[in-house]
Amino acid sequence: MTSTLGRPTWLRRPALAVALLAALALGGCLKRGDGDITGSISRSAAGMTEAEKRTALEQLARQYEARQGDKGTSMTYARLLRDTGQTPQAIAVMQTAAVSNPNDKDIALALGQALADGGRFAEAQEVLQRAHTPDKPNWRVLSSQGAIADQMGQHKVAQDYYQAALRISPGEPVILSNLGLSYALSNELTQAETIMRQAVAHPQATPRMRGNLALVLALQGRYQDAEQAAQKDLSPAEAAANITFVRSMTAQNNSWRQLQSQERRRAQKAAPAPRT
Repeated sequence: MTSTLGRPTWLRRPALAVALLAALALGGCLKRGDGDITGSISRSAAGMTEAEKRTALEQLARQYEARQGDKGTSMTYARLLRDTGQTPQAIAVMQTAAVSNPNDKDIALALGQALADGGRFAEAQEVLQRAHTPDKPNWRVLSSQGAIADQMGQHKVAQDYYQAALRISPGEPVILSNLGLSYALSNELTQAETIMRQAVAHPQATPRMRGNLALVLALQGRYQDAEQAAQKDLSPAEAAANITFVRSMTAQNNSWRQLQSQERRRAQKAAPAPRT
């Protein structure tokens, strides 16, 4: 979850709760066959230079104009638009695709995710309900529904969605990462850390997930551990600077100081009584 400058994007947010919400992932990455139509545009924007993004968007814009409503072109174009912060345009692209493909569940998922990116949560949930069926549930849809519920402050509902997704795809790091962040949002930092460590232990864990673990550790006041987690993807100096930033945020935020105190009290209650 790094920016083009190498700094985790959650450090750009003004409030820690917003940082946690921003870290939620709306489903998994696109794969070939799910909308990536050319090898040159198969990476997310996070792995591209600014010049590559511009070139890819120009290429996809031309393809989209020639084939509006085409599933593959629309999904890839909308994904890159979302990745480059052009969410209203991504929504418009996927709405056009949905009109042309009213029963396509992949398109419904992509439209729901774009709507959620745009803060249109109620609309997103309604669309995502159509993106799978009870007899054929899709873990990406369930994880996206969970992320939206978290954005709406419905953390228990979100956690139920993530648990349902894990029953379909056990150990999936995207789901685990979202679940860990959801626990952090509901002030259960010890549980959040446990789940986040499961996510980052997965072979397909991403820098974004390791950054999320570092954030959860920092929120517990364990800044040295957080730096060590961050150093897997950043230089020691960058990691230290990032954790110092989070530390200053927690020091200025009463709600997160209270959260840390609650966690310490929970740990003390859970600790075995000393032998006499």
